[in-house]
Amino acid sequence: MLRSALAFLPVVLMFVGPALANKVFVSNERGNSVTVLDSQSWEVIATFPAGNRPRGITISPDGKELYVCASDDDTVRVFDPETYEELHTLPSGPDPELFALDPSGNPLYIANEDDNLVTVVDVKTRQVLAEVPVGVEPEGVAVSPDAKTVINTSETTNMAHFIDTSSYKIVHNVLVDQRPRYAEFTADGKKLYVSSEIGGTVSVIDLSAAEPKITKKITFAVPGVLPEWLQPVGVKATKDGSRVFVALGPANRVAVIDGKTDEVLDYLLVGQRVWQMAFTPDEEFLITTNGNSNDVSIIDVKAEEVIRSVQVGEQPWGVVVAPN
Repeated sequence: MLRSALAFLPVVLMFVGPALANKVFVSNERGNSVTVLDSQSWEVIATFPAGNRPRGITISPDGKELYVCASDDDTVRVFDPETYEELHTLPSGPDPELFALDPSGNPLYIANEDDNLVTVVDVKTRQVLAEVPVGVEPEGVAVSPDAKTVINTSETTNMAHFIDTSSYKIVHNVLVDQRPRYAEFTADGKKLYVSSEIGGTVSVIDLSAAEPKITKKITFAVPGVLPEWLQPVGVKATKDGSRVFVALGPANRVAVIDGKTDEVLDYLLVGQRVWQMAFTPDEEFLITTNGNSNDVSIIDVKAEEVIRSVQVGEQPWGVVVAPN
């Protein structure tokens, strides 16, 4: 009986061991590379070339394809997240900067800053499905949780454009503050946050009615930091909607916002010129890219504190974490 029990023990231990780490991919805009980190040790485990001026970065829901906007190559490069080999490219239109995948993993919606378009690409056939004219200098892209709406923010027109994914037509335009950079839906699809870099605000847009409506504009104030340095860019909301994090650019801070009241609770000091952010799948950690200090900051989400910084490549811009 004892021998049988001991024989079974290693099998049990295999299932109660620590969870596997997730890879963290960071695009280095000036370094023309992607840095890969281990989300348990936070060590750099690889760096690979990613084309000229890589910025936007995302990964397929199944974790099998990594997409990188090679902005100066006018293309989206697709890599194997395990081997880091380039698999192929996707037609992106000129100067792709940010993009977003449909929740199903297809299609890909790409902002083309130079041509004032959102390009819709089928990632399987590698064909352009549509080109949607939007405002001047499109930047941010977000897909609603139900996949029925794509948001594009236009930096010069100062609008959030609502695009119907069934017709590829703009159905609503919402005027926000100057130079909108990023859009983030809440997981329930009831609210949308749009950051305005030069305006210094985050617009909270209610989506529960027939017409989207701004219900609040979140402002920021940090003692000792000039108001013009408070430039909201990346935004991330937790799945339960309890917290929203906003990267404040040259203020070197991430604002912590109560997702119920949309009031600012705290500011976390991170690296220099914080830009984009990504959660680990369990939302235990939030990773920020800090372009001027060439590092990423690791935030403990529950504790709401920065626990570590890690040097990566030159001018880190975007970040994504592989799914479980």
